[in-house]
Formats: sequence, C-alpha cells, structure tokens
Amino acid sequence: MTKKLSLISASLFALSIGFYPSTSQAAWPQSVSGQQLPSLAPMLEKVAPGVVSISVEGTHTQRLQRRQVPEMFRPFIGRGDQVREQPFKGLGSGVIIDAEEGYILTNHHVVNNADEIKISLSDGRQFTAKMIGSDPESDVALLQVEADNLTEVKKADSDELRVGDFTVAIGNPFGLGQTVTSGIVSALGRTGLNTDNYENFIQTDAAINSGNSGGALVNLKGELIGINTAIIGPNGGNVGIGFAIPINMADSLVNQILEFGEVRRGVLGIQGLPLTPELAKKFGLDTKHGAFVNQVMPDSAAEAAGLEAGDIIVKVDGRAIKTFSDLRAKIATMGAGTNVKLEVIRDGRTKKFKVKLKDKSSESVLARVIHPALSGAKLKDNSGKVKGVSVSDIERRSPAMQVGLEDGDVIIGVDRTRVKSLKELRAYLKENEGMSALRIKREDSVLYLILN
Repeated sequence: MTKKLSLISASLFALSIGFYPSTSQAAWPQSVSGQQLPSLAPMLEKVAPGVVSISVEGTHTQRLQRRQVPEMFRPFIGRGDQVREQPFKGLGSGVIIDAEEGYILTNHHVVNNADEIKISLSDGRQFTAKMIGSDPESDVALLQVEADNLTEVKKADSDELRVGDFTVAIGNPFGLGQTVTSGIVSALGRTGLNTDNYENFIQTDAAINSGNSGGALVNLKGELIGINTAIIGPNGGNVGIGFAIPINMADSLVNQILEFGEVRRGVLGIQGLPLTPELAKKFGLDTKHGAFVNQVMPDSAAEAAGLEAGDIIVKVDGRAIKTFSDLRAKIATMGAGTNVKLEVIRDGRTKKFKVKLKDKSSESVLARVIHPALSGAKLKDNSGKVKGVSVSDIERRSPAMQVGLEDGDVIIGVDRTRVKSLKELRAYLKENEGMSALRIKREDSVLYLILN
C-alpha cells in the first residue's frame, strides 16, 4: 500500500564487501580462504521481531452526485445521489515502539478506512489491533495490540542523520513476508511529494516496494531512524528512491495522539519563502540556508514573540533550518502550547526569540479533513463581526465549488446548530454523519448549501 509517485530513475545501492561496520554491531564470519566478511545478521536477529506485517479489510464509500451525471443519463440513476460501497483489502507494515503497551507505529494510508486490522509477528502469532489515533497530514498512525513478549525497536535521534549514513529497510513488500534491504541516506529534508501534507522525508536507496509502508528504516545499530512511507517508481516497483518519515517527527505526533487522542498541531503564524542565493544577496546574508519570513500574521504566536517580515529563521531549538518547508514540517509536528526557541537573522545580526505556538484550530486548516465535500477551499476562523468560519481560495472544479461555496462566504451554522469556529464546525460534522445543511452568510443574505 505504499504511495506511488512520478517516475524518477536512480541506481540501487549494493552493500559493498569493502564496508566494515563496528565489531560491536556486526559478526565477522570466516570465509573458506580465512578472510573476514561483514554481516548484518546479528543486528537483524534482534531488530526484525519488532517489525510486523499488517493486513486490513474495509469498505470505500463512493458518492456520485446527480449533478455530475450528464443530463441524458440521469433518468437511469434515480432522483438522488448514488452511493456505492466497495470492499477492499490491503497489506502494509508496522513497527513496535512500546513492547509493554503494545503500541505499533505505521502509516495513516495503510490503515485508513479499515474496519479490521490484523497484525502478524515474525514468530507466527497474529492479533487484532485497535486504532489509537492517526494524522493524515503527516501520514502517521498509532495502533495497539494486547500481547506478551513483544520486541520493540529502540529509537535513534533522526536529527543526527547525515547523507551517506548506511540504512536498512525492513518490511513486508508485496505480501511476501518480512524482507530486508540495505542502502544509504541519499538525501535529507525532502519535500514536495504532496503539497497538502507536512513533509521532511529521509530519502534512501534501500529498496522499498509496495507493502513496505509503515515498516522500519534503521541504522547499523538497529535503531529506528524512520518509518518507510513512499516511493518513486512505476506500478509500485522500486527504482532506488524511497522516502521515510524521520522518527523524531513521528515520535512528536505519537506523543500528542497518546495525550489528546489526536494531533493538536501548533502554528507559528507566518508565511515565507525558501532562502534563495539571490534573496540572501539582496539582504546581505552569508548564509545559504534558512526560512525567509515575508509576512507575520496578525494576532499570531510569531507576532506576539516579536518576529518581523524580512527575518531569516535559521534554527529551531538549536537545530539548523535548511528551507521554509523544513521549518513548516518541524513546527507542524509540535503541539499547540509548545515553547520554541528560534534563532533569527535580522539586519545582519543574530537574534533569539521564545515563541509559544498557538492551536492550529484557530488558523487555516485543510478543509478536506473536516469534510470531503469541502475539499478545495481554505477555511479559517472569521475575524470579522460575524463569528463563524470564513471561506476563501476555492479551487476551480473542486468539491467545495460544486457544493456552491464562494470566496467570502462565512459558515455560521450547520442544520439548526450555530457554529462560531472551525473547532465547532469540525466537531459537529464528525458527530453527525450523512447529509448536512450549511448555513451561509453571503454579503447581506443568508442561504443554505447541502453537504452529502
């Protein structure tokens, strides 16, 4: 169930006989000629039991709106919208991160819409898992099983990774059973695979294929450095470029899920651009890395802390920031209320700021997370006199446009319930599935739009 992306060719790394890991982590068997040869087997014997296979079953609901059907065919589909339920099965992988509690980390897309989740261990045991929580925007999900004698995979500090570090990927590709491949970290901080999501991927050439999603990417000590999540390749096949979510990023999200039952994403409240060489030259900067702030939002955490447009953010909690996407991903995985230390270059001088992140529920959110029919619109709490949810930046031919939403609309209610914020809108739609009627304030009039 690994995500499929556009094709980019790359060479596959093969473990060289000339590479020698430390003797504390690898065995050195004697060959027939007496020459010592490296082996990852001792490390894998300890780590592999902590990687599980996941099989899921569920039902996809497909809705065909009557207005989407050509008029000549409408008499054949009845008067209302058509709903189809299509059963599906899928395979993936997961990593045991807490043996005592039975917590298993995997990808959201592996278990999304699953009615039943089965976990298979390397020793042959099988269990039914329950969903603790997930975050589609970062593609992380946390499961739990009730089982004894589990093996957890210890975590590394993924912020310490360097390009060229050796990696080992463990998972269940194509349902073949547990499979191990090796490679290196070929790049860090990869973004742009899905612009709606928060991305800061580890790129590796360790072979990752369909079914590896949610599996472990470990270093030569057997420590977890990432969760395999995506590939670039035709038809789910590997071409030498795979991506993993850094474990530090995933761990922060897991902690929020365990504490709140969901990810309560923190926001800084800025808009920015990558720091290009041209931009750095304009501002007289020597640095080539950082996040250029081109706007500080009113009443935001950034404004309260004293950040200004034109600032260059170069460090978060002492960790260097390479791009604005890097900053966005790091901040987005921190919970609301988190205190963050920022190092900023302003007018050629370095300044330090302490920022307390605000709750994302008070900022713009992905409308599709609230309701599929709102996809393609930007929603945020309305700051005007009318309390509600403002609608803007509607994409052409999007579900939100088909519903009838327009830029400038303010959602002030659902059915007969008044809503004054994104939080209230999301809570109502989550508890009341099926058809709903949005109450809309449009200029000087009020109207209702139907959500199916």
